[in-house]
Amino acid sequence: MSWADTLSTTDNLRPADQVMQLDRLGSMFASRLSFARSLVRKMIKERWQISNTVFDLNDQGHGTAIYRITTPQGLYHCVIFCRELRAEQRSDRVIAEAWDATFAIVEGDVEAELLQNMADNVPLQEAGRLSSRVLVLSRANKSLRNFSQFVAALAVGEQPDPAALTAVGYLYRTTAVYGNGKFGIADFARLERNTDLNRPFSAQMLAVYVLRLFSIEQLNHLARVQAPDTAAELAPELQRYLGIGNSTGLGMAPFLINHPQLIQQWIYGRERALACARLQPASDKCRNKLLALMLRAHRYLQQTVTEDQAQTQRNRNIVQSVQKVIDWLERTPAHPALYRELTDWAGEHSSVEAQELINTLLIEMYPELVDSLDDELGCHETMDLQPDMKVRKLKELIEQSFAWALSYSEESAEDNYWFWYRSAEKEEPRLGVRAEESGAEKETALAIGPRISRCYTLLTEFVQNNPGAMVVEFLMAHPKQKEIVRRIQTMAATPYGEIRANLWHRDMKPMHLLRTKLSFFGAGRFDPKSDRWVRITLFQGAPLGVELTNPALSLDQLDDWSFPIQPERQHGKQAEAP
Repeated sequence: MSWADTLSTTDNLRPADQVMQLDRLGSMFASRLSFARSLVRKMIKERWQISNTVFDLNDQGHGTAIYRITTPQGLYHCVIFCRELRAEQRSDRVIAEAWDATFAIVEGDVEAELLQNMADNVPLQEAGRLSSRVLVLSRANKSLRNFSQFVAALAVGEQPDPAALTAVGYLYRTTAVYGNGKFGIADFARLERNTDLNRPFSAQMLAVYVLRLFSIEQLNHLARVQAPDTAAELAPELQRYLGIGNSTGLGMAPFLINHPQLIQQWIYGRERALACARLQPASDKCRNKLLALMLRAHRYLQQTVTEDQAQTQRNRNIVQSVQKVIDWLERTPAHPALYRELTDWAGEHSSVEAQELINTLLIEMYPELVDSLDDELGCHETMDLQPDMKVRKLKELIEQSFAWALSYSEESAEDNYWFWYRSAEKEEPRLGVRAEESGAEKETALAIGPRISRCYTLLTEFVQNNPGAMVVEFLMAHPKQKEIVRRIQTMAATPYGEIRANLWHRDMKPMHLLRTKLSFFGAGRFDPKSDRWVRITLFQGAPLGVELTNPALSLDQLDDWSFPIQPERQHGKQAEAP
């Protein structure tokens, strides 16, 4: 059974003018359709084998490690280089030039010549040049606090305090994961033909997942080096609770704007899954399952730690709001329209973030109906210009599909507060205050709303003077409008592709843009470090590599790892590994 068997109409989809508001997009959680979940589910179903074939590390944990990834369709290797990183070189900024670990995913075998090329170039990252057989290039830095605490505990035969992973959910955090042809590596077209990794960002997620496995083995290695007679290995419960961090800033924001057709697919897929789930009749068993998921998510949110005061208050607010949802569920008996009644009630009584949590958990309830959407989240992106369209039709398209953009005012200081530009240092996106900072004349064209509004102003005047004209004539008079006209004509039929916000407006929160994309990646433990960069955790709670091929563990057991809860603290030597 699939979503299509249950959902035969689009009438049950939420309207785009609700879904595509920036504050709602910035309140979404990772769902079972997120790319990390999708990849792990594929790995479980197909029983991918991941094995360590080289682990040449010295007593400081420096050296080379290679992991073989075998799928029913192909063979890959993840090659990891660990080097000494001096304190003055340590930085999560994109301008860093050295890292604790650099790594890459390679298609096929790693011959001696290729390994030498990688050893020379992977540690250089952007400054290197790599083989086209390399699919992903990345780098990561240690969480020094956790690493030292964990090694010290394991060396004396004790398990680390799980609270350390609740506060900082990882031993390594990545600062960039590159794909799509950068620095000589394989381009998107090659991955598109690869049945293992052709879903969005699957190759990047695989690299991060293998780094997680390496971080566990490196940790155990360093504990054995320090105290070979007493060292314990990290307990399986803590291995699963261990994720990989990511530190990211405004560099993510342009992707959401520059790939509207892809965003349409992501949001449309999620909305179809939600619509399908909301239509299901809720039995007592279903109600109890949803309540159990809500209680787990509530506990997860209570355990979420952040140093940012605004985010801390936001976390407190959602904990309180989710408690009210739990109270509602506990007093409301199961009945066929329970889910629709719940979401309608939440729309009136819950925060936006709590509403999106409910939606995420409803999607979680029905894997047999929604998981087929995993293969529908990619697309071929083309923006087609229709020069023979009547200008009156173009004007109507804007009024019908982009009315949200027409509230922009050229004269309003609030509407023109921010400007976007690229730094000369690393060509990375930045945000400036128009009235206070220089460089607005070099801004990048990310604010789609104002561009549509300006086009509409020119178009309105042109239509008055040339009511029977075609778009080509309008563009001959206003050639700079060609790109936005092409976008309007293309995106008018794709309601979930455009974020319905003025990205210049003073109240625009760039963190909402980051969380939107990160939620689709599968991010948790959202921890802003300013209003422009954030740390998150990936794969926390995910099954371990050895569990992927364990016949005693079912897909349902292994795939149930959203909103992981802190394990109980153990003492003494580890339990049996899975």
